Amino acid sequence: MSLTLKPRTQGRAKITSVGAYVPPRLLTNADLEKMVETNDQWIVERTGIRERHLVDKGVATSDLAVEAAKCCLAKRGVDASEIEVIIVATVTPDMLFPATACLVQNKLGAKSAWGFDLSAACSGFPYALQVGAKLIESGMHRKVLVIGADVMSSIIDYTDRTTCVIFGDGAGAVLLEPCEEGEVGLIDYWHEIDGSGAVALNMPGGGSLHPSTVETVAAKMHYVHQDGQAVYKFAVRKMAEAAETVLSRNGVAGSELSCFIPHQANRRIILSTAERLGLPEERVVINIDRYGNTTAGTIPLAMHTALEEGRMKKGDLVLLASVGAGFTVGATLLRWEF
Repeated sequence: MSLTLKPRTQGRAKITSVGAYVPPRLLTNADLEKMVETNDQWIVERTGIRERHLVDKGVATSDLAVEAAKCCLAKRGVDASEIEVIIVATVTPDMLFPATACLVQNKLGAKSAWGFDLSAACSGFPYALQVGAKLIESGMHRKVLVIGADVMSSIIDYTDRTTCVIFGDGAGAVLLEPCEEGEVGLIDYWHEIDGSGAVALNMPGGGSLHPSTVETVAAKMHYVHQDGQAVYKFAVRKMAEAAETVLSRNGVAGSELSCFIPHQANRRIILSTAERLGLPEERVVINIDRYGNTTAGTIPLAMHTALEEGRMKKGDLVLLASVGAGFTVGATLLRWEF
């Protein structure tokens, strides 16, 4: 019996399509005023958020991920059967196992794909993007689907005004393929984690440390817990540092960027980072006012917004940056190739 080996080639990966999806139901600041002690002015001034989208009962992370993936593949004219790998970045999987990627694969009909989930909170998408890129660069795969999706409403206490005003539900997906001759694609990245920050932002219940019990539910341990000041201070410092690190390592000045796509956690954090990079606001993609913080979904959703608004075109130098629970930190430099 003869064995035909798949040829191995090496080269950079590029993003060839972007899709996004948010559920139709809105939760506005006016709605939140009726639920907790807060008001529209306070929320907008401190976060920049005006509304967020929430799923209806029974809609899970895999459902949002599939819709974003369908949008992404349709724009590229690629059938799900052509996808070789599916990576889902999420902290709200449909269930602890199987992986949400398995559920997405089945719902999409991506019969040739293998895949897995990646948990890095708000840095999940850029981390998954680099893992996918390396699979392309290895020469072993030519079509990798990277999805950032979260149903944050499933783990938010809507009596806690420190967290319920921040988060929304949504998903974004990108298709990774090898660069053609003369293209650059994904250039470089800088990732780091600081586990000492785990106490500042976490969901303590439901894992092996605190398995689900009547007591953990009563203690609200299955909701997001956050030390807002600690998270804010870390994010302001580290998002800018990560961005500066990846730029300086590649001899790129902030002023050379055509587009900055940051994690959408807080408008003040975003603008502080942009100021340190010497970027005017018109080169910064901000859609937190419409979607809130969708965790792993924010960066691909913002990519989709940038394309819809004509703010990103072929040849543009683009920077992604994020800070998330863990703490996790990431920055990615790329050339937009489509």
